[in-house]
Amino acid sequence: MTHHDSLTAELDPITLYKILRLRSDVFIVEQECAFAELDGRDIEETARLFWSEDGGEILATVRLLHDGEERRIGRVATAEVARGHGYAGILMQNAVEQGAGRAIHLDAQERLEGWYARYGFARSGPDFLEDDIVHIPMTRPAD
Repeated sequence: MTHHDSLTAELDPITLYKILRLRSDVFIVEQECAFAELDGRDIEETARLFWSEDGGEILATVRLLHDGEERRIGRVATAEVARGHGYAGILMQNAVEQGAGRAIHLDAQERLEGWYARYGFARSGPDFLEDDIVHIPMTRPAD
């Protein structure tokens, strides 16, 4: 198992395809959410993707974006066969380290609030419904 990160613009097309495929498999197919997963933010100059890979298979991924002076984590996904091994946790820690010194925001599925709290995130607003899934805004303050 290896863990990587790269600006999206520097990724080889096969790796990028595998990351986007994992996200699509988790968010659109498994969670049955018909939404524009390809939201245009992956091609921003400062967009950074993190991924865990084993034998050429992408098993987990996280995206870190710049929102002005702040950062935003999203698109946290783990392949069903790889859940419970801590891969997404390693990627979250790496993304948080990349965002050090800046406030970092994310929108968590409600059931994952405790998981994100492990990385210093706390609820920062009211619940909202997105694609029929309750989400909560969370923020990790600047270091």
